[in-house]
Amino acid sequence: MSKKKAVVSLGHEALGYTTLEQWDAVKMTAKALADLVEADYQLTITHSNGPQVSMIHKAMTELRRVYIDYTPAPMCVCSAMSQGYVGYDIQNALRAELLGRGIVKTVSTVLTQVTVDPYDEAFYAPTKVIGRYMSAEDAETEIKKGNYVKEEPGKGFRRVVAAPRPIDIVEIDAIRTLADADQVVIACGGGGIPVIEQNHVLKGASAVIEKDAVAGRLAESLLVDELIILTGVPCVYRNFGQPDQQAISSLTAAQAKALCEEGQFEEGTMLPKIEAAIAYLEENPRGKVLITSLKNVKDALKDKSGTVITA
Repeated sequence: MSKKKAVVSLGHEALGYTTLEQWDAVKMTAKALADLVEADYQLTITHSNGPQVSMIHKAMTELRRVYIDYTPAPMCVCSAMSQGYVGYDIQNALRAELLGRGIVKTVSTVLTQVTVDPYDEAFYAPTKVIGRYMSAEDAETEIKKGNYVKEEPGKGFRRVVAAPRPIDIVEIDAIRTLADADQVVIACGGGGIPVIEQNHVLKGASAVIEKDAVAGRLAESLLVDELIILTGVPCVYRNFGQPDQQAISSLTAAQAKALCEEGQFEEGTMLPKIEAAIAYLEENPRGKVLITSLKNVKDALKDKSGTVITA
């Protein structure tokens, strides 16, 4: 029997919010991922990077303020940095966990670029808040550069960047080759490095890409058997957070769409996960989507937890 191929999307809980938290978090994350490897899955892993890229952007901006000769790092470079160090921590933690279980398997990180449309509506209405709090004076300087800022009352101003829709994964052939060789691949971290193609040249975009949207696109491109989205809750809920909250064990894509239209899922939390599931199943109707938490992976594989979405 051939291995099941899966794309696994990791949320903030899998990584923590600081460098030290991440060292501890990836050890627990590695256990859940190793459980999937032991269940005979070939894994291609993607992950969030919100706190990480924000931290890097803040550090590089502050470095420029202290040392005038330094150049501030653009968002695309900050994204590349976050992919590198998050991937490094995940691959080493997972390699150690697999070896501890007697499994010898290569784990690799691919620095991944994702093309976006320069005319995507997201560029005209940025929503992703990043970086440090700024004074009104600093915020005015950012505005003069053509950047967007948002005021948080009582705290200051913060930079806001666009979250455009992913189009193509530039390094998909390399990712597919490693996956076909039964290696564990970490790719498209933080949604991938957003780039715009201009006359065959890739230019970094001042944006971030929703990591669940990229997870769906990656699953479509690789035609995997399953898209597994690991988040902070054990399953999808109807009326989440309300007294009549109800766990949902299974959905069809049509039912998921109907719940989206009802406004059941919040933007920035569950909605992008459901939208990614629907997009993947439209391209691969024979596939399956599992949404659950890290600690519930083993139970979810036995149909004792999680939400399964099918075409």
